[in-house]
Amino acid sequence: MATETEQTGPASSSTPPRSGSYEFRRRDLLLLFVLLAVVGALAAVLIHGPAKPTALGEVVSPAHRGAYDGLTISAKAEPPLVLRNYLGNTVNIRSFRGKAVLVTFLYTHCPDICPLIASHLHTALSEMNPAERRRVQIVAVSVDPRGDTPTTVADFVHEHGMTGKMDYLIGNAAQLGSVWAAWSVGAERDAGDPALITHSALMYGITARGKIVVVYPQDFAPSEIVHDVPRLAAA
Repeated sequence: MATETEQTGPASSSTPPRSGSYEFRRRDLLLLFVLLAVVGALAAVLIHGPAKPTALGEVVSPAHRGAYDGLTISAKAEPPLVLRNYLGNTVNIRSFRGKAVLVTFLYTHCPDICPLIASHLHTALSEMNPAERRRVQIVAVSVDPRGDTPTTVADFVHEHGMTGKMDYLIGNAAQLGSVWAAWSVGAERDAGDPALITHSALMYGITARGKIVVVYPQDFAPSEIVHDVPRLAAA
């Protein structure tokens, strides 16, 4: 970025899009993964020897993407994730084994992208049958430790029809920062408008065995989630 911003967590491996002004489409996401893979490989060869996969895993070629509508990546074990939700209950992602899990990163004062993600998730759930809804767990992790309070989160999930359907996790800067780092998420406060958070807007699709196998950009279609959830739950 051209201006200096106040950091609220560990730096991401890539500059995240700016909430309120960015458009991060599927083609751009694919190009980003390819660029990260190339840069990572070159850095590994020059500094550490043999190349390693990117933090999210390598993008699977279109001819071998399999059954998912989202962007398929090479399977990677889900990183640790243990935080309290806005109700004060401790949530450990490992407790959701046996279900498809969708993990996204939001903040309640977001003017555009976060409400869109929540809205699309609500639509996806409404289009699933009851058995499919029971086999998916949605987890949102805050990228705004200062602004995401139990009250603001309760209002956000209620407004978007996600009360009881989404575990929205909050914490202080240190707690959330360690999660952002483990999940390769960038989050920093906007220097021009402190009410905005610049952050990664990907959503992770995780199998019933705890493997990240697919990612979704901010503009995913609800139908992609409806299609992929049964497959993630069965994988």
